[in-house]
Amino acid sequence: MAPEYALHGQFSIKSDVFSFGVLVLEIISGQRNKNVQRGEIVQNLLTFAWKNWKGRTAAELVDPILRSGLGSTSDMVKCIHIALLCVQENATDRPTMASVFLMLNSVSFTMATPTEPAFYMPSDYVSNSSNSNLQTQSDTSSQNEASISDLYPR
Repeated sequence: MAPEYALHGQFSIKSDVFSFGVLVLEIISGQRNKNVQRGEIVQNLLTFAWKNWKGRTAAELVDPILRSGLGSTSDMVKCIHIALLCVQENATDRPTMASVFLMLNSVSFTMATPTEPAFYMPSDYVSNSSNSNLQTQSDTSSQNEASISDLYPR
């Protein structure tokens, strides 16, 4: 969900661009935009992607199954670059979908350098095993907390 909509209830033309960027990161990484856990560190997907981009290790974001396939790692890093441009916090900094189309289809298109994405969490937190179990359980099933009382009329 685009930050301008989540924080202020304002929908813009670039809200779909933001969602497209998140979708591309989810496809490339094989992770949902919830919590990405690597060892003991838990981050959201945008933070994980940004830290890999800044650390020049964007290829580590790519799902191992995609990495072992026939796809080009440089093409996947290009998609990560475009996705990070799409998830910029300020809507005016995001490209239009027409620009995204050109970036995806052009070999020589000069792309801007992405800045810190929206919903970036600068500090990591260490996962707690009980929190991890609770998160895993809530992803796989739901709990019914409703109680049912039998009512008898007078």
